[in-house]
Amino acid sequence: MMGLNVRNAALGLALTTLTMAGCLAPVEASAANEAPAPVTGQAAAVTQEAKPASPFVPEDFTVPILVETKKFKIVPLGPDLAKVDFKAYMSSIEHLQKTFTRSTDWPHKDISDADAMRDMETEQARFRNRTSFAYAILTPDGSRERGCVYVYPSTVEGYDAVVRLWVTKDEYDAGFDAELYDWVVGWMRKDWPFAKVAYPGRAIDWATWDSAVAANKARKAAAEGQKN
Repeated sequence: MMGLNVRNAALGLALTTLTMAGCLAPVEASAANEAPAPVTGQAAAVTQEAKPASPFVPEDFTVPILVETKKFKIVPLGPDLAKVDFKAYMSSIEHLQKTFTRSTDWPHKDISDADAMRDMETEQARFRNRTSFAYAILTPDGSRERGCVYVYPSTVEGYDAVVRLWVTKDEYDAGFDAELYDWVVGWMRKDWPFAKVAYPGRAIDWATWDSAVAANKARKAAAEGQKN
């Protein structure tokens, strides 16, 4: 581990600004009466096909909102990071299409500032509602985004969560992708409540993972058909 300094509790202004812990009930009650936000961009790139039947994380679990190491810091994605996030992924379009999304849907050259902002608003809402957690990996001074990490529910039986991550082309060439992955695996074990985490495209090859997801969808469809 790299001099990890996790600040989960009593973060005062940061916690209040982000409204991510302690005050979730009013937010969730309000969200239940609103139409769901459109899923685009990075949010769409990591969306699973179904939602879990039970809460993703325990109600008493304090979700990390700031992690600092000697080489980087981690903070939740949100509107205040729209510009730095946009700059990072737009610098690596072809790289991310091949290594992260496996498609040309995201990122692409025609993403607008408005698109980027909507994406950040979607990720912030998911974080606030504790349905998934998207983080920016920033330089220690916060001036540049090196990549992102996403923690979201698994639809494949046997896994509590799915974790995916990306880094820019420059960071990948410098070896940061492997370094960040090793660190994230340790972070999940140490500071998150999951018994088993899936890392598609890394610990699990994509063909195996895609087959498992498809099989799960087929089982759910069959179960729904029997009900009807």
